[in-house]
Amino acid sequence: MQVQTGIDIIEVNRIQEAIEKQGQKFIERVYTKAEIEYCNKTGKMMYQHYAARFAAKEAIFKAISSKISIENEPNIHTKIEIQNKKDRKTICKLRKIKFVKCRTYGLKYISHKRICSSKLYHII
Repeated sequence: MQVQTGIDIIEVNRIQEAIEKQGQKFIERVYTKAEIEYCNKTGKMMYQHYAARFAAKEAIFKAISSKISIENEPNIHTKIEIQNKKDRKTICKLRKIKFVKCRTYGLKYISHKRICSSKLYHII
């Protein structure tokens, strides 16, 4: 079985600008209801949390993109959900993604080792 990795870095202000310009349309196109609920509860750190989730989704997408058919996966970002567990670990839940060219072995969750953050950037 081949294991792939993905990495992404995002400037927090890019996500902030997208949210401020496009509003709810952008948020609902990229984030799940649970992610929106979580990020909106974080107060002045809201944009950092949205940015961290965006970078995580992009990193996961890069790791699995060769195993899925993009045409058959509209709204791929909302099918990748970043969740915080009670022990503060972050996991990724894959929702109804159809994998091709591989056996998924029941793959539903992906664990992140680190989300590195600053006020300006997030890297996954």
